[in-house]
Amino acid sequence: MPRQYQQTALMIGIVLALVMRGIFIAVGAAAIEQFSWIFYLFGAFLVYTAVKLAQEGSKDEDDFEENRLIRWVEKRFPATKEYDRAKLFVNQNGQRLITPMFIVVLALGTTDLLFALDSIPAIYGLTQEPYLVLTANVFALMGLRQLYFLIGGLLQRLVYLSYGLAFLLGFIGVKLFLHALHENELPFINGGEHVSWAPEIPIWLSLLVIVGTLTVTTVASLVSAGGLTEEEQDVRTGPRRDWDSDDNGDNAGE
Repeated sequence: MPRQYQQTALMIGIVLALVMRGIFIAVGAAAIEQFSWIFYLFGAFLVYTAVKLAQEGSKDEDDFEENRLIRWVEKRFPATKEYDRAKLFVNQNGQRLITPMFIVVLALGTTDLLFALDSIPAIYGLTQEPYLVLTANVFALMGLRQLYFLIGGLLQRLVYLSYGLAFLLGFIGVKLFLHALHENELPFINGGEHVSWAPEIPIWLSLLVIVGTLTVTTVASLVSAGGLTEEEQDVRTGPRRDWDSDDNGDNAGE
């Protein structure tokens, strides 16, 4: 989308993410308080997400497919091809149409929902304090706007980042599963008693694995991309588009 509208879209996405994560944090805290076995579900979901992310890590950007909701909206509602500033709807010839900005906001909202589903269980793998979970998400999201423009170009070179994130999600999923074994109350697992042989992964080790994994994947990506020409990088990461040099992005909707 045109660069001059990205700030607005990011702010809307951040607000949506804050609302959704606030809801998920509250629901997760209540579920953990009442049902210790919920960690089994959290762990299994994170491992499943890790496998999916690792499988998709090797896909090219051209293989990207819009989710069903966006495809349904695009088919069901008439839309314009051009942006009208940051408007979500416009009236043309007496007909109310959605704009590309509406599609962007819808895509951000559905993406926020998916990330909330796996990020909340992931952070509960580090702490079970709802206040810390909420503040960690708030500070992370508040810095996202500046971070996007700061390292937006760099992200194209981090070709191994998805594999690193997949490993981290899998690691935290296993950690949650082991924690569930320690708090086990399910009668069909060890007779409803906690499993004493299951190792408990300490917080310091979790943080060390997170920092180490992100460092290794970042360095490996930069080293791998450093030896490529600009054309080869475009083939690997997809061509970069400069909306500022394209009539200020007025043709972005086409």
